[in-house]
Amino acid sequence: MTTAAESVGKAAPADMTVKARQSLGSKITEKLSGGLVRVFLILVGLFWLVPTIGLLISSLRAPEDMSASGWWKVFAKPSQLTFESYRKLLENGDITHSLLNTVLITVPATILVVVIGSLAGYAFAWMEFPGRDWWFLGVVSLLVVPVQVALIPIAELFGRIGLFGTIFGVILFHVGFGLPFAVFLLRNFFAEIPRELLEAARLDGAGELRLFARVVMPLGGPAIASLGIFQFLWVWNDMLVALVFTKSDSQPITVALQTQVRQFGNNIDVLAPGAFISMVIPLAVFFAFQRQFVTGVMAGAVK
Repeated sequence: MTTAAESVGKAAPADMTVKARQSLGSKITEKLSGGLVRVFLILVGLFWLVPTIGLLISSLRAPEDMSASGWWKVFAKPSQLTFESYRKLLENGDITHSLLNTVLITVPATILVVVIGSLAGYAFAWMEFPGRDWWFLGVVSLLVVPVQVALIPIAELFGRIGLFGTIFGVILFHVGFGLPFAVFLLRNFFAEIPRELLEAARLDGAGELRLFARVVMPLGGPAIASLGIFQFLWVWNDMLVALVFTKSDSQPITVALQTQVRQFGNNIDVLAPGAFISMVIPLAVFFAFQRQFVTGVMAGAVK
């Protein structure tokens, strides 16, 4: 019979081999998660920012300098930097008016989608009513409808009721096509809230609206922030819907810049700062709500 000491002696080499392998793996992991990976990620981030930096520098150079050399030449001649292009931009009524139109379209379209989507998501998740699941499936099925398919029919409808070419009509279109995704996202997020928490609030006398405002909305903050960012970026950067549904007095910044290129072609002193402002505002919104966005994405992934 094998004694306990002999068993320990035989197991010792195997244990040492496992520990050696584990230590080797841990060393490799430590090296990969160290400074080398951080440097690589920093380089990737800087590479991703190169177009933004180039556009910023181009917007701060005179047209003759931009036509003579690339934007990177400014590092050798910093005296080329000037705010003259931004002064001309502010004097261009078409660009400034279109920028205001973009804000008037994007902000209401984002707020309406978030508010209506939150209410509908809560109703589909926690309220009992006839045909709830079928209604939800109908809403989700709208996600597969391409925007291009609805452009002409809705344009004809808006033309008959007097909304074609107006800011309100563009807002309605964006809200209509943003709600299916909003309802789908928020319903799935709200459904993961513990039922016991909602029942406890109901026992304390909370109605549906109070329950939604005091319990569901704070818990769903990350998902709502993620939805708001997605909707804001989609509406702000939209050009297809704006080209179809807007006129000269209601066009957003994307259409205005495209019109400037088509009409003048070489007015880079207006296009560069206009394009940079059009790009930097969504970036600022994203970075302002970055923490909530990441929290919402991670929470959805875990659930």
